[in-house]
Parts: sequence; structure tokens; C-alpha cells
Amino acid sequence: MPHNKIKNAFFSAVNSVTADPDQFAVNPKKDFTRQRKISPDSLISFLVSKGSSSARVEMLDFWGLDQKMPSLPALNQQRAKLKPEALEAVLAQFNDSVSRQADFPATDNGYRYLAADGSTTTFFSTPKLAPPEYFCSPGHSASGVYSIHINAFFDLDAHIYTDAILQPVHEKNEFSAFCRIVDRHGVLPGRKNVYTGDRGFCSYNNMAHVVERGQYFLFRTKDIHSKGLIGNFDFPETESFDIDVTVTLTRSHSSKISVPPGTYRRFIDRASAFDFIEYGTLDTYTLTFRIVRFPISDGSYECIVTNLPREEFPPKRIKALYYRRWGIESSFRKLKYTIGLSNYHSYKPEYIKQEIWAGLIAYNITEMLVNCAVIEKKETKYEYKVNFTMAAHICRVFLRLTTEKDRYNVTLLLQKELIPIRNERQYPRLQTAHFRKPRYFIYRAA
Repeated sequence: MPHNKIKNAFFSAVNSVTADPDQFAVNPKKDFTRQRKISPDSLISFLVSKGSSSARVEMLDFWGLDQKMPSLPALNQQRAKLKPEALEAVLAQFNDSVSRQADFPATDNGYRYLAADGSTTTFFSTPKLAPPEYFCSPGHSASGVYSIHINAFFDLDAHIYTDAILQPVHEKNEFSAFCRIVDRHGVLPGRKNVYTGDRGFCSYNNMAHVVERGQYFLFRTKDIHSKGLIGNFDFPETESFDIDVTVTLTRSHSSKISVPPGTYRRFIDRASAFDFIEYGTLDTYTLTFRIVRFPISDGSYECIVTNLPREEFPPKRIKALYYRRWGIESSFRKLKYTIGLSNYHSYKPEYIKQEIWAGLIAYNITEMLVNCAVIEKKETKYEYKVNFTMAAHICRVFLRLTTEKDRYNVTLLLQKELIPIRNERQYPRLQTAHFRKPRYFIYRAA
């Protein structure tokens, strides 16, 4: 997909959303009714293309060194009129546009692999500007910070975020977010979605939502010796196995409920969510899935539950698919420290949400530009890939108003920004990296 087609797809999505400004205005029939220096479309473009410098420096880069450029208060006044859902709609329309292109990255077996995960991002605020559901005191933060949890789905082939739900840190619920996204997530023609998640997503409710949509799931679960979801099944004597189980779910202990022979009965209590049986009724719900157990490098074993067909997905392939899930973990690092979601330009949660959605859009555009770059293979020690950090900077410049659309060949620029691929490198996860304070405004480029 040429770089100009990607830029056109982005601006087309922006124009489609801003064509009816009342739909995403805080005060419909009042906001965006007068002509200002910062129109709704230029505001969205600015939020997507900004970096981590101060807001005024980012405005100089976006509008150019023009003495008639808007002021910082004018920017804040326009941001106050725009709902974060406007940028969410731009992300959805941009994804829909690029995913229907003939050269959109795809696998050759009719499946689309989507990883689900969540990450928390922090920002500074005050009780006057942010409700208490955003406040927390993690780590050694005596004064506390404010946090938003990002629940995201990530396409492991195209390397783009397909959907997300933002929640205040004290309202974080990855189970409900997963179900909501699955229920509304699109399915490409001729493809089946395979939703991959770690242990935090393995639940009967999540499985049922995927099955009701006619799609597939692949969840890691606790081992057979624990008290997790698969802790009370009958397993073979061997350490590694691949078996089928059928579970009849109930929400009542009544003896009137009969369970077919050869199936397991599982009771779901009132505290656990299950959206397809009302608590206390005699209704049942049946799930059939595989339990796959295989060894991993350190001598321990991993358990996966999935409804993928065994003929196409033997245990070796199941293991490889779950390993690919790490792609969404790597993407969160790029999103925070390369795209800039650790450097916000506001104290208000609604503005922070604007910047999160804008960051997701910027990430997707950058990855789509990287996918366009054809790298020539040479007789070298390593294969090479595009440097994502440099690609993100090129993307920002490419989306600015002062950048002429046809002046630069972005693909050729990206082909010069290469780094070696070293997949054999592995590092343990840092135990101190679970919480990092956001950067204060005064420590940025002024």
C-alpha cells in the first residue's frame, strides 16, 4: 500500500467524522459552529501527529513558523469541545479502510490472529480535575498519580491495534472489556478471528462470547495441578497431552438439571459473570474445547484451552501461536515510549483519552508505513527491519499540515532506517518496571 494511500485513508476517516461535528461535540448545536483557526479536522490531525515535546513546540512543528498560528489557549478551548469518541471513530474508520485494501497483511490459511491484553498508563492531575476513580498510589509514589487502563486488541500479522476500551484504574475489568470488544469486532470476508489471551482472559464467559460469534479462542490457563479453570478434569497419565472436554454450565444446584453422560458439570456462582444464563434459573450452556499441555524451555509445562480444529492446529502450532502473543506486549512498549503515551499534555482525563486514541492511530499509521517498505535481502549476518523509532518520527512529519503530500517518498526514507533482527536475544522481565511515573511538563523540551 503506497504511503499516500495510507495518508489519504487517515484524512478520509477524519473528514468523515468531522462532517457532522454535533455527533462528537460536547455541546451539540453550539460547539464548532463558528469558524476558528483550529478546525475539528486540524485538531484531530494535530493530536495524532504530535510528539513528546511541550504543546507549544508541537504546535510550531505542526503549523510551521507562522506568526498567525493559533495560540495555546485556543488549542485548549477547541479540545474542550471535542469528545474522545471522535478519535475512537477515526481509528475505527481508518482500520476498516486499510483492512479492505488488497495489499493488507494477511495469512494464507483463512485466519486472523488477534491478541488481547491490557496496560495501564499514568498521568498527573488534581482532585479538582480528575474524579477519584482515576487516582492511585502505586510503588513508592507518596503523592499518588492518576491512571487509565487500556484494554486493546492487536492484529499479530498487520501489527496494528484493531479496537480498544479505556477504563479508569478503579473500574478496570478486563473480562467485560474483552466481551464487549469481541461482540462488536468486525470479521474480514473469508477469515475467522482467533482471539489469543494470557491467563487473565481464560474464563467460561469469554469463551462463550467468542463461540457465539462463530470465532475461535486460544487462552493460556493455570496448570492442571492448580485450582484454576481446568483443575478438576480427568487427564491422561502422560505429562503432555491434547484432549477434548465438554462442559455443561449451570447457575443453579437444582437436581432437576440433568447433565448428558460424558460431560463435566460446572456451577457458576453469583459473583462470577456469565451473560448467557441468568443466575438461579434451570438453564444450561454447553462448551466444548481442547486442553493442550506441552513442555516449555525451563522444564515446566504450559496449558492452553482452545476450540481451534486439531487437524489444522496440532500442539506444536498451538505453542507457536501463543508465543506470538508477545507481539502485543512489545507494542505497548512502543506505544508508551516511542509514540509518546508516557508524556501527556494535559491534566484532564478527557484530554488524556484524546491523546490515547490519537496515539493508537499514530501507531497504526506508522506500522502501515513500515509494512509498505520492501527491504532488499543481502548476504549479511542478520536480516534487517525498519527502525520503528525513526519510522514514528517520519510519520509525524508526514502528517503535518506543512508537509506537502507528494513531496517526499516515505517508503524510500524508511528503507534507509534499518536495524538488524536479533530474535535470539531474550531478557527477563524487569521486576521494577511495573510502575513508572509520567514525566512532568517542566522536564520536556520547552
